[in-house]
Amino acid sequence: MNYINLTKFRDRSWRLCNIIPGDETWIYHRQIHRKSTNASWVGEDELPTTIVRRGKFEPKNLFSVFFKSNGPTLTHTVDEGKTIDHNYYIENCLNSVVKEIWKQRKSAGTKGIKLLRDNAIPHIQSDVTNYLTEEGIIIISHPPYSPDIAPCDYWLND
Repeated sequence: MNYINLTKFRDRSWRLCNIIPGDETWIYHRQIHRKSTNASWVGEDELPTTIVRRGKFEPKNLFSVFFKSNGPTLTHTVDEGKTIDHNYYIENCLNSVVKEIWKQRKSAGTKGIKLLRDNAIPHIQSDVTNYLTEEGIIIISHPPYSPDIAPCDYWLND
């Protein structure tokens, strides 16, 4: 987000609950905890606990997930072997999330929708930008040189 967007939050013309971050994430069928959660003290005469590691080719699925402040708005499972290009992104992800947001808009008191997206090629392609502009959605680009800030990266897989 740039300085202009931040000033809109400060003067309260934008609300944080109107931002919809979206991203893709891989979810494994068998969840294994992080290494730090497996740490434990072991006595001199005790054997260390066995730590299960995920196999290299463990089954997983790709999901495209969009969030609002109250939780996931849309979760789309990408079919196995499919690649997300700009057409797939518009037809299967954005169409659904836009319909859902406009449906929830009156009850949630949403005034202007802002989509936070990363800089992946399917997300920034001109057809995607044109579609979002036609739908009246404000695009917030992912800040450069910063880690992912979509909930998929820090909340969903935790």
